[in-house]
Amino acid sequence: MKTSICLALLILGLPTLAAAQSAPTRSELVHPSQRAADLLSQAEPAIPVLTPQAETRQPAPPATPVYTVPAAQIEKQGAQSLADVLRGLPGFAINDVGPGADIHTGTYYRGASINQSTLLLNGRPFGTNINTYHGTTDFNALPVEAIEKVELTSGASSTLYGSEGFGGVLNVVTKKGRGQPRLSASLEYGSYGQSNYRAAFAGAGDQFSYTVNYQSFLADNRYGVPFESVNRGPDGRLFNGDAYRNSYAANFSYEPDSRNTLSFDLTKIVSRKGLLYFGFPGNCNPALPLQCDRLDHDGLNTGLNWRSQLGGGEDSLLSVSLGYNQDYFNTYGPNQNQFSRTGSLDSQLISARIEHDWYTSPGHRLRYGFDLLNNSLTGTILSTNPARAANNGGESHAVFNGAFFALSSWTVAKPLQLELGVRQTVNSLFGSYTNPSLGIRYALSPDVALRASWVLAQRNPGLDQLFVYDTVHGWLPNPNLVPETGSAYTAGFDVRFSEALSGQFTYFGSGLANRLAVGSDNRWQNIGSVATNGLELALRWQIAPEWSSFLNYTYTDAKILTGSDAGLQLGLVPYSVGQAGVGYDHGGYQANLIATYGSGSRRAFYTLPGVNNTDFSSPWLSLDLRTRIPLTPNLAFTAYIENLADVPYERANRIFTPGILYRIGVETSL
Repeated sequence: MKTSICLALLILGLPTLAAAQSAPTRSELVHPSQRAADLLSQAEPAIPVLTPQAETRQPAPPATPVYTVPAAQIEKQGAQSLADVLRGLPGFAINDVGPGADIHTGTYYRGASINQSTLLLNGRPFGTNINTYHGTTDFNALPVEAIEKVELTSGASSTLYGSEGFGGVLNVVTKKGRGQPRLSASLEYGSYGQSNYRAAFAGAGDQFSYTVNYQSFLADNRYGVPFESVNRGPDGRLFNGDAYRNSYAANFSYEPDSRNTLSFDLTKIVSRKGLLYFGFPGNCNPALPLQCDRLDHDGLNTGLNWRSQLGGGEDSLLSVSLGYNQDYFNTYGPNQNQFSRTGSLDSQLISARIEHDWYTSPGHRLRYGFDLLNNSLTGTILSTNPARAANNGGESHAVFNGAFFALSSWTVAKPLQLELGVRQTVNSLFGSYTNPSLGIRYALSPDVALRASWVLAQRNPGLDQLFVYDTVHGWLPNPNLVPETGSAYTAGFDVRFSEALSGQFTYFGSGLANRLAVGSDNRWQNIGSVATNGLELALRWQIAPEWSSFLNYTYTDAKILTGSDAGLQLGLVPYSVGQAGVGYDHGGYQANLIATYGSGSRRAFYTLPGVNNTDFSSPWLSLDLRTRIPLTPNLAFTAYIENLADVPYERANRIFTPGILYRIGVETSL
């Protein structure tokens, strides 16, 4: 403990520097967080301005790639959920997206699961760290109507926001009101019973701004699937794959003066959907010998944030936030033998955070503070199966987590930046632990910069893994679990080939020990180690003022090192994923053509008889087109065609995507 305190004090004394985040591809596409030229452009650098009104109040750490997707690009993609937005970013492999999306297939960033990354909504935690009863954070449930931008970082961001970031830190920033009061709305209809309604009302005055958003999505997903598919009914169509989501979001801000901002935001999610992998031939009728589990999810995230400039200048910003996040998951349904079961999880998280962001001089930056989290979980289990009825009942547990963090950045010379961080955590279940981070960035020339980062990570077991029996899957808890520990690192370079063409090239890796998984005895265990190595490529090209293009590619080798699966790729994690696109935007007319590729992934579980769980699903390629045609200054027609080749494919083990899909709609703004 003394060593940790000394290390923290050392970091507090180090000089600091911020790195400016450049705009994504001429303000709309992902772009390097800081160009090498920025490091050399000023012989005497000025102190950056920290404003309380900024949506992202600080530049991101410079030693890792930073990917940003603004609202304009989300609209061009035709994205319907956060999962749609993320699947095109470097590092992400999202199986749980689109028609037939199912929580069992997973979402991975640099080979890490959702619970091995830090998830933030307006800088506050919204990840559940739930691993049973299908309670993992569902990116399909988060609406896009309220999103201002999505930010993806790694490295020292884990020092600031959480030690569990083996993958990285994802921050979703919601919209704020601007300008005159404005009402916007859209409606869209598509294949297989799909409908999507959105509405927003926003505006701002001299001191007060507001925005209110609503989105409703419905799809029955009753499309034809091959014999190998899960949940294939006697009519040859998918059953129990329907989804319904309602979401509400609001943001209110008050600025008593130019140096202070008080804001309140709220996001509410209501989701009802069927679950796949648990279906047997027939219709969803309890009188038939089949299983049709359902998942209800109610989520609420709300927070109060205050930001204030300290002193008489603009180089010191104090931020205080209070947050509340609740997720209620309920899985229920008859099983194949006519026994019924219900499993409910009620997760509640109360958070508080204070951070001081301070430029002590033009070349020195210091960010430090503390955050407090209290997470409680109530689990309710009920099964009529005599073999599992002994575990019926309820469990209620809580865990407190407090952390001090400090991140210091320093310009050693004009081309060289160093950063050093530490996060000291005290946890009521797992004691005290220290997580340091290091970063470096060096400009070889005005157009080429090298960078590298390293962070020590720790992800604690979830309360459900420790204490709650999963009667749906038959998984036993284990109160003797220990945290997953290890480190994550990156190395790469940013290149500006020209004013219009830029690229980011990144090697990433991580080593994880004490991996949490269900063992052969159906009990949660620490079963071994995983080593992950991979490559990311991100290219952005502004061909002409109206034309732009991009290419993202990720290779991930996530190898199991110990146990019976030693030497195998992690299940459902593809080796290669990629997305490329070209877009046109002029005078309100838009056309965007996007190609998405997946190499296939290891089947791992729920395989057909005669199929080995070491086999891989087939590679696939989907070509999608989204267009927007203005009809009047306030009215536009939209059309989206997915899978233009009309070739069904297996997105993940036994989950099939249909052939060509259509969506048409209109949008208006008053």
